[in-house]
Amino acid sequence: QVQLVESGGGLVQPGGSLRLSCAVSESIFSFPIMGWYRQVPGNQRELVASIPRYGSRWYADSVQGRFTAFRDNAKNTVELQMNSLKPEDTGAYYCYGERTTPSGSKVNYWGQGTQVTVSS
Repeated sequence: QVQLVESGGGLVQPGGSLRLSCAVSESIFSFPIMGWYRQVPGNQRELVASIPRYGSRWYADSVQGRFTAFRDNAKNTVELQMNSLKPEDTGAYYCYGERTTPSGSKVNYWGQGTQVTVSS
């Protein structure tokens, strides 16, 4: 069973920075897409950043220019550098990886989440 383990969350003041990391128990090269979602209680998870194995990264408009996502195939990690944090960035951040089965179905794997709180 694939495991994704996030770390790096915490409490930060507005304008500050955090770097989230996601350690994956298998080669992330096997995941065509990896990325980060976040969730605020009472709301659905929203996609923050998507990192394809090849091609351009995608970011939500709300974080464009402030967040940068990385995937390191050698270390099997996915990271999210978050700068100029705002209170509305507060939430639980989840790492995910997407695979496609031989039949063409998409399967998502999730970490347990790490809490980010932006507050003065």
